[in-house]
Amino acid sequence: MSTARSPYFGRHAVLATMHHKQVALGPVLHEALGLSLLSSANIDTDQLGTFAGEIPRKGSMREVAIAKARLGMQSTGLALGIASEGSFGPHPFVPLMPGGIELLTFVDDERDFVAHETLVVDETNFGVCVVAPGQAFDKFLRRAQFPSHGMIVRPNALARNAARSLALVKGITDHSTLIDAIADAAHQSTDGKASIESDMRAHFNPTRMRSLSLLGAQLARRLNSLCPACASPGWGKIDVRQGLPCEACGMPTEMVLSEVFGCVRCEHRETRPRRDWPDANGS
Repeated sequence: MSTARSPYFGRHAVLATMHHKQVALGPVLHEALGLSLLSSANIDTDQLGTFAGEIPRKGSMREVAIAKARLGMQSTGLALGIASEGSFGPHPFVPLMPGGIELLTFVDDERDFVAHETLVVDETNFGVCVVAPGQAFDKFLRRAQFPSHGMIVRPNALARNAARSLALVKGITDHSTLIDAIADAAHQSTDGKASIESDMRAHFNPTRMRSLSLLGAQLARRLNSLCPACASPGWGKIDVRQGLPCEACGMPTEMVLSEVFGCVRCEHRETRPRRDWPDANGS
């Protein structure tokens, strides 16, 4: 659908971010929707949780993303707000691999709905490495794509009452700073070691920026899709149904049989065969 036909053509939305996510999201949302993003420097999204964990996330990913968007809306007075949340660690479907989940939330107070899109991230530089000062870890740094991607360093083992932010250094993009941070963190660690991890904040992670751009295009497609019943934007997949028949015995399996599409504003729902398996409905 062209931007001229988009429900959001010529409109402005606030993007609540401290990490320059407008670089990834702004171009795709403007091209697909004609929607312009504004960001506000005085929005403190860290109060809702930080990637490094010194401030725990206050709620689920969806709850925090909505709260972030509303912080931006309150700050600017705009009726449209956008925010994202990410979570990285073992891959959600292949535990031996690193992976993540990105969530992008759109709040529309004019039409009174909230839309979410998620992306399972297969391509990520996320990783953690524990080292002692002087120990080699070049292989980890190559895999983590340092120095084009930032690093975080912290003590590997803190005393029980020590603050989480103790000797925590974020956004490291040069080797000398990294070595100094490892020495400081190891000195304050009860085991004499430092933990090095990928800085997954978007402005220190070009790989994550690419994922956010993909997710932004995904959200734009949803907002350009109108509900067949009420014509509200935001029509899209909301659930799946398992039970795809086994090719050998015909019994239901845990694989996806069909997809449930729904409206973010009204109760209209449609169940459709999975898009990559035309005969999944048994016809």
